[in-house]
Amino acid sequence: MARTSSVLRIGNASGFYGDRFAAVREMLTGGPLDVLTGDYLAELTMLILARDRLRDPSLGYARTFLRQMEECLGPARERGVRIVVNAGGLNPARLAERLGELARHLGIPTAVAHVEGDDLLPRQEELGLPEGALAANAYLGGFGIAACLSAGADVVVTGRVTDAALVAGPAIAHFGWSATDLDALAGAVVAGHVLECGAQATGGNYAFFREHDVDRPGFPLAELHPDGSSVITKHPGTGGAVTLGTVTAQLLYETGGPHYLGPDVTARLDTVRLTEEGPDRVRIDGVRGEAPPPTLKVGCNRLGGHRNEVVFVLTGLDIEAKAAVVQRQFTAALPPEARPAELRWTLARTDHPDADTEEAASALLRLTARDRDPARVGRELGKAAVELGLAGYPGFHLTAPPGPGAPYGVFSAAYVDAKLVEHTAVLPDGRRIVVPPAPVTGQPVDVAQELPDPLPPGPTRRAPLGLVLGARSGDKGGDANLGVWARSEDGWRWLAHTLTVDRLRQLLPETADLAVTRHLLPNLRAVNFTLTGLLGEGVAAQHRFDPQAKALGEWLRSRHVDIPEALL
Repeated sequence: MARTSSVLRIGNASGFYGDRFAAVREMLTGGPLDVLTGDYLAELTMLILARDRLRDPSLGYARTFLRQMEECLGPARERGVRIVVNAGGLNPARLAERLGELARHLGIPTAVAHVEGDDLLPRQEELGLPEGALAANAYLGGFGIAACLSAGADVVVTGRVTDAALVAGPAIAHFGWSATDLDALAGAVVAGHVLECGAQATGGNYAFFREHDVDRPGFPLAELHPDGSSVITKHPGTGGAVTLGTVTAQLLYETGGPHYLGPDVTARLDTVRLTEEGPDRVRIDGVRGEAPPPTLKVGCNRLGGHRNEVVFVLTGLDIEAKAAVVQRQFTAALPPEARPAELRWTLARTDHPDADTEEAASALLRLTARDRDPARVGRELGKAAVELGLAGYPGFHLTAPPGPGAPYGVFSAAYVDAKLVEHTAVLPDGRRIVVPPAPVTGQPVDVAQELPDPLPPGPTRRAPLGLVLGARSGDKGGDANLGVWARSEDGWRWLAHTLTVDRLRQLLPETADLAVTRHLLPNLRAVNFTLTGLLGEGVAAQHRFDPQAKALGEWLRSRHVDIPEALL
């Protein structure tokens, strides 16, 4: 597959397990493509697949992909489009086997390969990984995918690779890059990061969504060039939009500082240049690459215990007093020997004064219980809540009868020497090729954070931040990422001097006691925050109302501050 020139068109048809089923067909039939990728994995998905594998050892992969291939393998082969997905999850070999069976059943000659070696669960004690894990998977890079494609694979199935590797791998094979072509690799990784979340690059989850048709955004594609530069676009006639803003938003999603670490290369996000080439076309170039770190990240998922939730509805007057009565009565009703290890109360003031509907007059008091013993979040907990029904506050009722509780997961990240992980490409003919780790590694060096000149003094008006700033947020284990960008140079000058760590803590009081790190990305007119510990033990632990911090950025944009009138 190696070439030295020409554009490589790589599309995306899935940003998570459960994304739009029809996207595979839409991308195959909507315009020309060379490669179609699909990202099915996330921290929570790995736990879901691990529980599938516990029930049936032959499972552990994204079964949706097989159904998509039943419908679309024929069109892909007719058009010569190669498919690269991480739908293999915890069992890529079995998914590759099932795919081969499907291709034979359909009568469609298909060379299937897969990548393995990421599964470190059998070696968790040897490698010092957290005990009790249901899944422990290293994030592999793109060279295993490249080896499969270079050997003639039509479909490549992987387990846990970095999301960007799904794009970097085909680019490595197509352009013949080596492990030392760091700038080109970094450019492909950045393009891969833009594509990996599907329609988030084409207007989905976009702060300024009212400016575009977002009812059914198309999925993105990248036109990659031999030097690693790319143009992000979409098939003509599809919904949504590709703009400087949509691409900036996705670049900030679930990243941190200027160094974007990966197994193949460290991409310097502070060197990214974005240029609007025309309608729905944004060029990415200038990306610098540095040697990757000597370690691989390992995502570890385990069961943390059991969890239950009871939601009390408080209506009308005296909401705070009603909430206090519930808490006192419930605490007294629950026997000490049945008390869970953790009880958390959260009052959501969804009520409005003088409301014209009962629902609009009501607030929600949420009780969350956690314990390693399922009995402590089960029957006794629900019984103590229900028995208050005729003896509690006026208007007592629950959103739903209490259930038995359910297990919850915990995600943690570990790091192992890349040389200890046997990254393996299993080729269409069954040959196994071990992919060596990066020949040169290094640790990132701090980048100087230079502030732009501040705006001159002038009149201000109190208004929501979101009138002048965009934001996108998400989760990284127990931490939250919050990227904020301005749409003009003056907006950037104001943003960089105004939205400090202290100011963020004032605007988002939940972060007041957390470690918060701020990074400047001047080329993107953006600041990126990492909020350590906001999400507790990760999304599967359901630590807070928005467990993946998806709407954290929108909360920030809704806060009112004094904004220079020149920006409004």
